[in-house]
Amino acid sequence: MLPIGSIVNAFAIIGGSVLGCWLQSHFPERIRTIVFQGLGLSVLLIGIQMALKTEDTILVIFAILLGGITGEILRLDTLFERLGNRFKKLIGSKNAKFTEGLITASLVYCIGAMAIIGPLEEGIRGDTTVLFTKSILDGFASIAFAATYGSGVLFSFIPVLLYQGTLTLGANFFQQYFSDMMIAQITGCGGLLIIGIGINLLELTEIRMANLLPSLAYVVVLTAIFA
Repeated sequence: MLPIGSIVNAFAIIGGSVLGCWLQSHFPERIRTIVFQGLGLSVLLIGIQMALKTEDTILVIFAILLGGITGEILRLDTLFERLGNRFKKLIGSKNAKFTEGLITASLVYCIGAMAIIGPLEEGIRGDTTVLFTKSILDGFASIAFAATYGSGVLFSFIPVLLYQGTLTLGANFFQQYFSDMMIAQITGCGGLLIIGIGINLLELTEIRMANLLPSLAYVVVLTAIFA
């Protein structure tokens, strides 16, 4: 069974990113700046909406704290930067924000209820409605992200395809673990990470988002144990 919904999602990201990169090269600096700021505000709104869906705030807080400590110990930001730079060198990109764009877009596209429910719906019932809807949203988001970050956003289709495709192919197995409570907790924790992305976009401070990624694993474990 081919994960058709995830493949369409990947092509939507590619198409939106190509258009966004073209627009980036034609925008004057003042237009790029306002797009950057507008995107930051929009990402904050998305993150807040997602964060408010959490059902157990304490577990999410502990997941964020434990995830941040783990990420700092492992220096995930440095690891991802090296991997991103190697990939950038491999494809010959000279975009200074390549790695940042890849990580930022991947987080936004892979976190949230639609990224979980969509693949499960396709894998179990053959219904691609949720993923097709997500594809439209991600395609438009890719235009804005690529206009801001450049070509790194385009390659976010790889983690999206791998993540969602795996959920689709293993839907019958994963379904038992993704209860409504679990999806709400993952979405809430992911929402906080997306708020962090919005803060970085607005240059209010610099949050090392890569080092907070383990919090998504912690929220799954803590929710399974205590909720």
